[in-house]
Amino acid sequence: MYEIILAVHSVVRWLVLIVGVVALAQNISGWLGNKTWTAKNRKINGAFIGMFHLQVLLGLLLYVGGFSPTMNRIFSNFGGAMKDAALRFWAVEHISMMLLAAIVAHVAHVVSKRQDADVTRFKYASIGFILAFVLVLVAIPWPFREAVGRSLIPSF
Repeated sequence: MYEIILAVHSVVRWLVLIVGVVALAQNISGWLGNKTWTAKNRKINGAFIGMFHLQVLLGLLLYVGGFSPTMNRIFSNFGGAMKDAALRFWAVEHISMMLLAAIVAHVAHVVSKRQDADVTRFKYASIGFILAFVLVLVAIPWPFREAVGRSLIPSF
């Protein structure tokens, strides 16, 4: 079960990034181009938030669901895990940054929807999504990251 959840979590990462880039592009374009907010904008932003929520749910299953052997090892000796940079990344850094990114993106989405002026909607969504996107990019275990790097594409 662990391998399946981890593989889906890895695939959904790409969906979050792709939909996130589209949402960022449309919001920045709308903000700087003083464009009109449309149903398409609402749908893309909603898709980004939906993908993000799915990713967080999958991550939480791995984190506290008892599926991840790494997390089981960490929870068996949390103090010891904090002394190991790789284990600390999984135990604290990855989940903290990802949860913060999800919260920032969600708040930006909610705040932007409540704005009356289209340019303000685009502005709030842009700023929040940029912040969330930076947090996500920093927290992903990219292959070049020593000790925590993972494959770009999961093996099934």
